[in-house]
Amino acid sequence: MNLEAFVEKYNLPDQAIDVTDIPWVPTFTEADGVWFKPIRFDLTTGNWIHISKFAAGKGNARHRHTGGTVFAYTLQGSWRYLERDWVAKPGTFVYEPPGDIHTLTVDEGEDMVTLFYLGGVIEYFDENGKVFLQDDIFYRMKKYQDYCAEHNIPVKNLAY
Repeated sequence: MNLEAFVEKYNLPDQAIDVTDIPWVPTFTEADGVWFKPIRFDLTTGNWIHISKFAAGKGNARHRHTGGTVFAYTLQGSWRYLERDWVAKPGTFVYEPPGDIHTLTVDEGEDMVTLFYLGGVIEYFDENGKVFLQDDIFYRMKKYQDYCAEHNIPVKNLAY
């Protein structure tokens, strides 16, 4: 068997995902002003890709990424971490090492939309430094599927 036939036999199929067919799912609650569109769930590595949207003036709790790096590419608006000096605006690529702790905030004015590639777990901290939520690939998959079921939206197969 030649290499091309071998790859064809064992490779995963390619996939083109029309994100306009995927709803904005509340990451936590509707009132938080934070949503995501899942794009890909890699069940063998725990990595997932999604587009996040934060309403202007919103953010999320201080948190830590464990188990993998985070890559982000800003599409709209601007955002920053309270613990950093930089501001991500459209066209900004952000790299975060595993274990990084920060608090994401979006300034007033325009909603933020960013493509994120994540691995592992996001641990959210309360004001006393205690973990109150662990967000991972399964949390996101369940949120997506529950939201679709509740709103009678067909679930796309985004897991492999």
